[in-house]
Amino acid sequence: MASQHHDTGYKEVFSYPEFVQQLVEGFFPPEISRIMDFSTLKNHSGNYITPLFEEKFEDVVWSVEVSWDGITQRVYLYILLEFQSQVDQTMPIRLMHYVACFYDHLLKHKEATPTQGLPPVLPIVLYNGSQRWTAKQDIYDLVQPEPPAFLRVYQPHLRYYLVDEGRYSDAELGLKTTPLSGMFSVENAGDSWASLQRAVDRVVAIIQADPHKDRTDRIVTRWIKRHLKRLGADVHLDQLNSLVEDKDMLAENLENLVKKERLQGEQAGIQRGRQEGRLEGRRETLVALIELKFGPLPGWAAQRIHHAESDQLDAWTKGILAAESLEVLLGKH
Repeated sequence: MASQHHDTGYKEVFSYPEFVQQLVEGFFPPEISRIMDFSTLKNHSGNYITPLFEEKFEDVVWSVEVSWDGITQRVYLYILLEFQSQVDQTMPIRLMHYVACFYDHLLKHKEATPTQGLPPVLPIVLYNGSQRWTAKQDIYDLVQPEPPAFLRVYQPHLRYYLVDEGRYSDAELGLKTTPLSGMFSVENAGDSWASLQRAVDRVVAIIQADPHKDRTDRIVTRWIKRHLKRLGADVHLDQLNSLVEDKDMLAENLENLVKKERLQGEQAGIQRGRQEGRLEGRRETLVALIELKFGPLPGWAAQRIHHAESDQLDAWTKGILAAESLEVLLGKH
């Protein structure tokens, strides 16, 4: 991800419980989503973090009731929306800090006490950078070399669950017919307007089948307008109020962008062809001058000339009259 575009985009999306549910049901192991009662989702988002790091993220916090072995307990979902285009190898340290600050907030506001115990937290990192995520997912794994057995029990442990959008293929996302999976498809399309058009068409089809179509349409439309603006798309964003109602207008504008992209590609190809043609003409001229002065061109010299760029060809052409030998001219050692 080249810029910080999660800001106000995904944070708004995950302020709605249905999108939190889509995230867990669509991108978590089923044994996790099965024990959650999503009707009990409660938003706790706030500013819990002290300025220990140069922050490049937004966080969203929800709680949900989970039931297993006859026990019902409230679990906090700490969703970190990672903005950076580079993989952050310090993420386990950051997550430990964030969770500690969140626990401190609960204690200060009497929402938990040391005697009653702290509630469980599930840290989640949502990342959509172009590089695949390679950072360790448990702070224990950063402790190197691994300590001797008697010290291991004293080392910190905190693991986060990673949702790396880019690792999902179009086919995998196509099996998850939710607005959120459609939004991931849009992001994975990058700035290829043809791929983006297909991804947007898919999102529109998902929204049209959604039982809460109007609400979902408003949420996703606001998100996609921010996304298109970040990509620099001139698609009359002020007139885009509904992906469903304005789909023809959006499709027409994206089609124009596809045509523009193709035309630019063709023009760039023509320009490259012209440049290569001029270079080839200069190579032929240089070869002719060399053969007039030094005789037939040996293979090593032909290879060197073939791979030379414009400035080098100019230097050799200017230096041929003064050169005592082909080896001196072309710099053979």
